[in-house]
This record gives sequence, structure tokens and C-alpha cells, in this order.
Amino acid sequence: MAEINSYTINFGPQHPAAHGVLRLVLEMEGEVILRADPHIGLLHRATEKLAETKPYNQNIPYMDRLDYVSMMCNEHAYVMSLEKMLGVKVPIRAQYIRVMFDEITRILNHLLQLGTHAMDVGAMTVFFYTFREREDLMDAYEAVSGARLHAAYYRVGGVYRDLPESMPKYEESKWHNSKDVKGLNSNRHGSLLDFLEDFTERFPGLIDEYETLLTDNRIWKQRTVDIAIVSPERALQLGFSGPMLRGSGIEWDLRKKQPYEVYDKMDFDIAVGTNGDCYDRYLIRIEEMRQSNRIIKQCIDWLRKNPGSVMVDEHKIAPPKREEMKGDMESLIHHFKLFTEGYTVPAGEAYAAVEHPKGEFGVYMMSDGANKPYRLKIRAPGFAHLSALDEMSRGHMLADVVAIIGTQDIVFGEIDR
Repeated sequence: MAEINSYTINFGPQHPAAHGVLRLVLEMEGEVILRADPHIGLLHRATEKLAETKPYNQNIPYMDRLDYVSMMCNEHAYVMSLEKMLGVKVPIRAQYIRVMFDEITRILNHLLQLGTHAMDVGAMTVFFYTFREREDLMDAYEAVSGARLHAAYYRVGGVYRDLPESMPKYEESKWHNSKDVKGLNSNRHGSLLDFLEDFTERFPGLIDEYETLLTDNRIWKQRTVDIAIVSPERALQLGFSGPMLRGSGIEWDLRKKQPYEVYDKMDFDIAVGTNGDCYDRYLIRIEEMRQSNRIIKQCIDWLRKNPGSVMVDEHKIAPPKREEMKGDMESLIHHFKLFTEGYTVPAGEAYAAVEHPKGEFGVYMMSDGANKPYRLKIRAPGFAHLSALDEMSRGHMLADVVAIIGTQDIVFGEIDR
């Protein structure tokens, strides 16, 4: 027998499971992986460096473009770090709105993860199902911010504006006849809260549909059970957080352990795995969607009963109302100064972290007293997970790399920041 030498192949970046941005250099022996070397730098956003050249408020849209599947959660960590440094107290209604949209974002993220992970492994139908629900939540994003993806909705001191009283409606066109339009608009006749309430009532049944397709599916279990097992001790050493850490059996969730905004008033459970394999991490994300649905319901109930301000009344940070600006010279000056120079932040440093859909997303901010950050460091959960890809894939087959990338839920915007 001729001696088999190991050989090196490129996996990606154009491979469908690498999603166009991950180049993985794999050292193989036959079809078994000896070593996996992730190469990054194919999507260099330079967010941390760009942030040093922009006034604080102008950096908020950059946060959306980090993990471009969990937009508002990225903004949340950024504005929270600034609020710590400025000593700003956010109005309670704005806190509830933020928590509600954090959980909408968590569902959006997990739906995309579930759909693409299943499709990478070979199940096509789930992808269409999950994107059907994403469409509704994208409409909620668009209703409050005007944008489907990059919302820039959170502001230092609150949110950009209150929730709208009406939802945009479909109109007849060459794609939709009057009967279609009637069906499409059936849940759009009320406010955004009515629209979301309708969604929360339908969603548990829709999650059951995904589970019918996958949870006991023989092929899905063959591709995910006992693949990329990470022990609890090793998960901590590797710096895992979010579903990757909880999948290994460690009950750590910032929403419970270090509550921020109004999470301490919410009733929800933390899903924890037992085996630390791809299948456990899948089950945890399914359960997290159910728990997020519960939190959104609680927020809707509270927001219906409690009107109020959604932004601090401090015109050094928040712009004055438009009608004030038109008739009051001082308000006009505040408006002009705010949108040209921005505001200054006292010299110092702060770290704020949120329980992002992928794990602990933190923003470490340093100020030298100017109107833009002196330094900005982002703690992206995906970066720690990607660095463990080599260890997780050793000894597995080439086909398993696809399942491992899917279970890590990697989005390169935050890794290559």
C-alpha cells in the first residue's frame, strides 16, 4: 500500500456554506480533518478605527453593519456604554421598547441561523419557512425606523421615536390582486403593537412546524448529534458565550445574571444543553425563540398601558422637538450644535455588554473629553467561537465542517471588525 500523506485544501470563501466570507484552510487525511485554519480579512469593515473619526451619534449606523443579522442588539451595547459615561437615565418606556426589539432581533437572528444551517446541511424547506416569519419582523423594523435592516433606531438616552399607531399596508399591483391584498393586510389594520401581538400568537405554532421538520428527523440527527462536542470546562476556557456556552451545560445569560434595562422585570427561562454538541445548540436556539416570544408579549402588555416619553429631555444629547426648533432660538442652536459637532463625553472609560443572540456582545469605550471616541473596542462573540473552529472540527469529516460553521452562527461583520 502506498503511504497516504495529508494534503491541504481550501474550503471557501466561495463555498455556499462559507457564505462568501470565510476562507478555511483544511489539512486533510483522506476525508478526516487534521487541522482547520480560518483566514479572516475578506470583509474588513474597520469599524473600531472608523469610530474614532466620527461624532458619537454618527457611529450608531456603523453598529448595525457589524453583525448585520442582529442590528439593534449591536446598537444597544454601544448606546449603553455611552449612557454609562454620560450618567444618562433612560425613560422606562424606552427601556421596554429596547427590550422588545432586542427580543425581536433575537428571533430574527435565530430564524436566519436555523434556515441557513438546515440548508447548508441539506434541508431546503426550513429555509423558506423561517424567511416567511422574518418578513413580518422586518416589517416591524421598517415601521419604527424606516429601514428593514440597518435601523439606527436606538439613541443615547432612548430611542429615535415612539411606536407607530398604524402599519404600512399592501396595495393592489401586478403581483397582488385584491383578494391577495385583503389577506396580506388582515393583521395590519391596527398599530405596530397589534401587529406584533398577532405575530406572538401565531409564532409558537410556527416553531412547532420547524421542529416537525428537524427535531426527530433521522438525517438531521445523524448530521448534528455528537458532532463538535465541547465540554463545559473547555467552553469557558475558549471564551464561549450565548447558545454556544449554554449548549455545553453552563447556565450563563446576561439577561438574568447581570440584568440591564427591564430584564429583571421579565419572566422567562434559560435553555441549557447537556451534551455540548451541534444538536443541543440547535435545541437551545429553538427554545430561545419561544422564550423571546414570551418576553415580547410581556413588553406589548406593558407598552399598551403605559404611555410616556421615549427620549431624555436633555437637549445637549437629544434634539429638541421640531415645532420647538421652528419657534425658539435656543432650541435651534441646540439642534444645530447637535447635528454638526455632536456632544462631548467626559474623559473616562466604560464597558457595556448585552446578551446578543450570538453571545456576549460588549463595547469598551474610551473618551478623552472630545466629541468622538478616543478608542473603541468591540467584544464580538463570533470571534471567540471562530477561533475554536480548529479544535471543534479535528477528527471529523469534511462534511461535518459545514454543520460546525452552521452551529457557530458566524457572521463575519463582527469578526472582521
